Formats: sequence, C-alpha cells, structure tokens
Amino acid sequence: MMLLQDGCIAFLAAVGLTTVVWLAAGALFHAGRPAIPGLLLVLPLRGEALAMESDVRELRRVQGQLPGAKIVLADCGLTPDARQLAQYLAGRGKNAVVADGGDFQMK
Repeated sequence: MMLLQDGCIAFLAAVGLTTVVWLAAGALFHAGRPAIPGLLLVLPLRGEALAMESDVRELRRVQGQLPGAKIVLADCGLTPDARQLAQYLAGRGKNAVVADGGDFQMK
C-alpha cells in the first residue's frame, strides 16, 4: 500500500512540475510576440453582403492573433444600406476601415 501511495505522490509531483514549467515557458515566449506592420485583412463585399457581420466578427478574431493587422472592408458594389452597415462595423473596432474596392483590383 505504501508503494502505491509513493507512486501516486511521485506522479502528481511530476505533473505539477511539468505544468509549472509549461506555464512559465508559455508566458515568456508569448509575451514578446512582434507586431506585423502593414498586414491587411481584406474582405471584399458586394451587393447586400448578408454575411458581413459574421465575416467581420471572424476577422476580428483573427486580428486578435495577428498584432498590427488592419481590417479593410472593400466596397465592390455594396448597396447604400450595406455600405452604412460596413461603416458602422468599421467604426466599432480599432484598425478597421471601409475602402473603395477599385483600390484592390489586379492590373
């Protein structure tokens, strides 16, 4: 019985020590995550853009993992109501703008 208790204590001590080392290493390596200047997350929008809100929400989630990234909502023929919604969504968050879609066309 004593052997079983000693084995359990040794196992729990090893797991605890591994957890402490893992958390310390994670805090050190993630603290200095560099920003990526000039990174654009472009979302081309056209017509009513029915899924715009969920797409912008997903881009904001990705933006949180990429420091320094900027969201660009490219107007490629939005209706006036959808354009107002895009401007509202861009104004709600940081590093988000609405731009003319012609600025992003391939030549």
